[in-house]
Amino acid sequence: MKLLDMHCDTILECLIKNCGIRENNLHIDLNKLKKAGALGQFFAIWIPSGEAAEHYGVTGTPKELFYRMYDLYEAELKKNSDMILPALSYQDILDNEKAGKLSSILTIEDSTLLDGDLKVIDEVYDKGVRLMTLIWNYENTLAYPNDPDNEIHMKGLKPFGIEAVEYMNKKGIIVDVSHLNEGGFYDVAKHSKKPFVASHSCARALSNESRNLTDDQLKTLGEKGGVVGVNFYSEFLVEKSMHTKTEDIVRHIDYMVDKAGIESVGLGTDFDGIDCTLEIENYGMMDKLISELQKKYSDDQLEKICSGNTLRIIKECL
Repeated sequence: MKLLDMHCDTILECLIKNCGIRENNLHIDLNKLKKAGALGQFFAIWIPSGEAAEHYGVTGTPKELFYRMYDLYEAELKKNSDMILPALSYQDILDNEKAGKLSSILTIEDSTLLDGDLKVIDEVYDKGVRLMTLIWNYENTLAYPNDPDNEIHMKGLKPFGIEAVEYMNKKGIIVDVSHLNEGGFYDVAKHSKKPFVASHSCARALSNESRNLTDDQLKTLGEKGGVVGVNFYSEFLVEKSMHTKTEDIVRHIDYMVDKAGIESVGLGTDFDGIDCTLEIENYGMMDKLISELQKKYSDDQLEKICSGNTLRIIKECL
């Protein structure tokens, strides 16, 4: 069963810990991806800000930080071209698979580097970015983040945010609403002419975190042809938990399939961006999840969850 995971923070971890993507002690490396039968991996350039930037000791403007991580990403892909190649389109993924190579899809987590300028979308597109998460945990020029304060949580996209979503559609960049507040989510649903994703999110009915999606959001995402990638972070799966069990990941998948539809659920592990302990300790152990899902889903259904739904999004949006 081929796997395609919509979100990891491995590039920043490699930058901080001065390691490469071929073999490391992180959740994800190329050997672990191969072992698990991955088709490819979405690699995020996460741009931490506020307290997160202080925690990681990163400095510089969002654009400067993007290019520091991009340079590392490019160097690692060139160094490991025997195992992985960039994918800028659906056809690239097919071609890479035929050549026996993994595919790497480059993404941005927190579009704060746009800073009100649509031309930056052209700039990052030319560097290979094919998915952009509109926001992280702090307000930017596009939108407001998820927030326990309902007034903030229900604010819509800013005018520039609507422009950016429409331009990403036109350019061929997948719009990602993970971390976005609920009001912004519905504005994306209203203004996006292409399917959009919540690359690494879970069901709020099962864990009442503002980062998770309500039943109506899941239904809307499914109606719009989008995909939600199940996040492996323990607190998004079970409130106040600090350990992720496979059964809890399956529980959220089952619930989101029920609310959004079998065509709208995928994988979004958030590996190397979560600080809990995990029963699935790294990507090389994803067979544990597959084994549990095989008890409930047909091969065709399981293929959709593991990679097929995400491949459809790539085909329709890029």
